[in-house]
Amino acid sequence: MLKGIPKILSPELLKTLCEMGHGDRIVIADGNFPAESMGKDAIVVRMDGHGTCEVLEAVLQLFPLDTYVEHPFNLMQVMPGDTVETPIWDKYQEILKGADPRGEEAIGQIERFAFYEEARKAYAIIATGEGALYANIMLQKGVVIE
Repeated sequence: MLKGIPKILSPELLKTLCEMGHGDRIVIADGNFPAESMGKDAIVVRMDGHGTCEVLEAVLQLFPLDTYVEHPFNLMQVMPGDTVETPIWDKYQEILKGADPRGEEAIGQIERFAFYEEARKAYAIIATGEGALYANIMLQKGVVIE
């Protein structure tokens, strides 16, 4: 065990976060996301018993968001004509406020199929058991400043 590391972060995920460099992307995927097929060229970390909010909160304690892009935190956009509500996005905004001074200004949206294309290029995908729809998040790593 280590001090100061959220207990939810497994050794595999800690290693993955540490290996990532500036500009690399990681997806925190909901339970419906095709993590294994999208992550054929990525590291897939299974966290099936956890939700996206608890994973996001833990990751953002160690993971700086990129300050050189407008939206280092991207959500999968709801498809036109889909009537799905996304109350989990409000929770994401609250978590982000504590982790990045830009708050919700750092959040962007990527059209669903474009999100899948970007996910295929991600360094890693965290597959959670999140049941909320459109709960997928893509984070772009920034620079660690001591």
